[in-house]
Amino acid sequence: MTPLIVPTNDKDFAEQLIRQNMSGYYEQLDMHWDSALFESEWRTLESYQLVINTHPVGLLCINQATEACYIRELQIAPQWQRQGFGTAAIHHMVHRARQSSIDTLRLRVFCINPAVALYERIGFHIRKTEGNTHYMERRIV
Repeated sequence: MTPLIVPTNDKDFAEQLIRQNMSGYYEQLDMHWDSALFESEWRTLESYQLVINTHPVGLLCINQATEACYIRELQIAPQWQRQGFGTAAIHHMVHRARQSSIDTLRLRVFCINPAVALYERIGFHIRKTEGNTHYMERRIV
């Protein structure tokens, strides 16, 4: 099953999903959610919902620069994880980057997040690690 990836302005869905998925990491890393920061970041991003049968199952937020396309959020609702939707979102971004003549995808991920393995499996590598965060990159050929 492949999700539709459609533009969204549903900030409430986005914030709820991110908070739900990230709460365990925030707790482990002694971090706290900042709604004002989310609000200001939300306005700067291109945001998409991953949709199955009209039901939103995930979120993809990006921004694009001339040197790279940055994946700022890739969140899949817990009951829909491990079904290939994250991989589908990455493939969508590879296709989009190619269309825009961009040869690099970049993202940040907490070092303790098991998604690191997914990203490595689909071609990302760790460029650097600062604090609790890996900065990962994938070249597009």
